[in-house]
Amino acid sequence: MAVRSKGHAPRRRRNPEKTREAILEAAGLVTAQDGSEGLTVAQVAQRAGVNRGTAYLHFRTREELVEATAAWVSDKLYRSVFGDPEQAANQPVETISAEVLMERLTDFAMANPEHGRVWLFELLRSQRPAKDKFWRQYYSNFAKFAKTEFAVPGIDVEVTSVLMLAGTFLWPVWASVHARNAKERRQLAKRFSREVLRLSLHGTLRPELHEAQPQRKKRRKS
Repeated sequence: MAVRSKGHAPRRRRNPEKTREAILEAAGLVTAQDGSEGLTVAQVAQRAGVNRGTAYLHFRTREELVEATAAWVSDKLYRSVFGDPEQAANQPVETISAEVLMERLTDFAMANPEHGRVWLFELLRSQRPAKDKFWRQYYSNFAKFAKTEFAVPGIDVEVTSVLMLAGTFLWPVWASVHARNAKERRQLAKRFSREVLRLSLHGTLRPELHEAQPQRKKRRKS
């Protein structure tokens, strides 16, 4: 039978998974504030409330930490929008509700503004975006949808995907200034997802009037 020595508190067992989670959470916040270029493992360790040696056991370099943070956010985003990875990978694209998907995406962006922007910027400057879990599924679904009878012909999947994601993860910046409370933030989130759906369904220009614009006629003649 082990005897506990007097005057010494029992040692707390470390939870490596929770420690890693705390480090990644802190890394996302630091990166959102200062950018990934200025991020250091030591700085993140201090923000996460762990000692530097422990942080280096999980992430040996700044680059490794930045990459892991983006992947961590991507996984959370994936599960929030698509659900279980195994089911999402096999779900026919025709059965996916564009309205529900957009609402989930917007809700995640509004609830995780700093982490969402970190993920977006890392994705945009990545030379291999297909490595990202969420982008791979999002782009793949969009590409499949573009070939169905439900889509208008001629969609540029890459351009549209980037436009949608950029708008979604930058909208919370606007909302943070113009929303005074949680209720107004929810209203702004709904407004954004509804407008994206409306644009997808109807666009912004009436084709017959667009063709009749004087400036467009002049350009054709010149």
